[in-house]
Amino acid sequence: MTTTLNNATAPNSQDYGGDEISALVLDPGYSVTRGGFAGEDVPKSVIPSFYGIIPSGAGPKYLYGENAVHTPLSNIQVGNPVSQNGVVEDWEAATQLWEYAITSRLTNIKPSNPLTNGLNDKTDDLKQDMEGVETQERPLEENPLLMTETGWNTGKGREKPIEIAMENWGAPAFWLARSGVLSAFSAGKPSALVIDVGASSTSITPVHDGIMLKKGTLRCPLAGNHISDQLRLIFSTSPSIPLMPHYLINSKTPVDAGAPSQASYRTFQPGSEPRPSFRALQEERVLTEFKESVVAIWNPGRLGGHNQHGGTNLDSARTQNTKSFEMPDGYNQLFGVERYRATESLFDAKMALSDASHPAPTPNQTLPQVIGQSLSQVDVDIRPHLLSNVVVVGGSSLIPGFNERLKQELETMYPGPRVRIFSPGSVVERKFSGWIGGSILASLGTFHQMWISKKEYDEHGPGIVEKRCK
Repeated sequence: MTTTLNNATAPNSQDYGGDEISALVLDPGYSVTRGGFAGEDVPKSVIPSFYGIIPSGAGPKYLYGENAVHTPLSNIQVGNPVSQNGVVEDWEAATQLWEYAITSRLTNIKPSNPLTNGLNDKTDDLKQDMEGVETQERPLEENPLLMTETGWNTGKGREKPIEIAMENWGAPAFWLARSGVLSAFSAGKPSALVIDVGASSTSITPVHDGIMLKKGTLRCPLAGNHISDQLRLIFSTSPSIPLMPHYLINSKTPVDAGAPSQASYRTFQPGSEPRPSFRALQEERVLTEFKESVVAIWNPGRLGGHNQHGGTNLDSARTQNTKSFEMPDGYNQLFGVERYRATESLFDAKMALSDASHPAPTPNQTLPQVIGQSLSQVDVDIRPHLLSNVVVVGGSSLIPGFNERLKQELETMYPGPRVRIFSPGSVVERKFSGWIGGSILASLGTFHQMWISKKEYDEHGPGIVEKRCK
């Protein structure tokens, strides 16, 4: 039986033992926000971290959820509370987005005011102070909350979540955990080098005995969005490939490979078109489909190098099997060397395409170099152990050939120690590893003593996170 917790008292071992409570785990990211109950295998609530904004005379209207951000409403624009480096920039939008992730699938939504919900006549009997009712129905009154964070989160970025959880949502207890540590935990490894390849960035997190080694925790800007930028540049070269999002297509006619598309396009009333930010997000959906079905990583060696027969790997790539892809407007083509060219700059900066809007990465920003910088910051005695426990997670790591190429690069850099790559075979486990680690951690009976209670928060303020959640 679930125990109801009063958020004015400190947690005790009886309330926080084992499965007697329903703790929630929230894992916000740049692309997707994941939420669910501790002890479950997968998050029940998975929503885009992007949100829609509809301008109106009474002020902008904010829309959250999968359908909201992908429906081409009049003048809709798209925002994201999280910056490219994974740190929250807009706390008001983040609070509303996270609350939607929790209330839409996991808990009940706050009741609306009976004076304005259309179900009651306006009578004097209903004129009551609704503020008191709302504070009684806050979304997390009965659920402790474990949230994840990046390894480079700021002081304010660490304190604000507990303030939101306690003050806005009425959570009885809270914990903040590093996503890299949770990914190691989900892989069953107390010590590991966690490489999380996400949408906006790749994080390198050395973990030793369950503790993140902060000096070695680094962010690499090359990840899924960088591959998308490379694809845009490839598509823009001659002959150019049209990147037309789904919402602009009314109908299409099949055409031969390489032939111009024959499609009819959707039109909007002048002044009502979705804003450029909306189109950019929809183009990214097409690029994601392309990455999932066509893109691969070259092995062995580097694409710009030479093979054992004296020829170039670029020439070898041109002889590999091609893959076809059809754009939303019906244009289709076979892709050969382009499949590998889009990803090569993750490992070799010299192979990056660039223009004024997409500058080429520096050699020090490539994955092998950032991993080397990370390992150089940790004790030399534990480096071999970390190299033998490399945990690879994140949606962008699912590109075929990624693990093999990473192992090859690390073995070239560190010829002595044995390099072993551990990566979940399941797509769900790879994409949701941080959430799964949090689900395991928050469901442990021994974890009850770790929670920061509402009473402790009231005594010490949000700064208690810095002291307790190392």
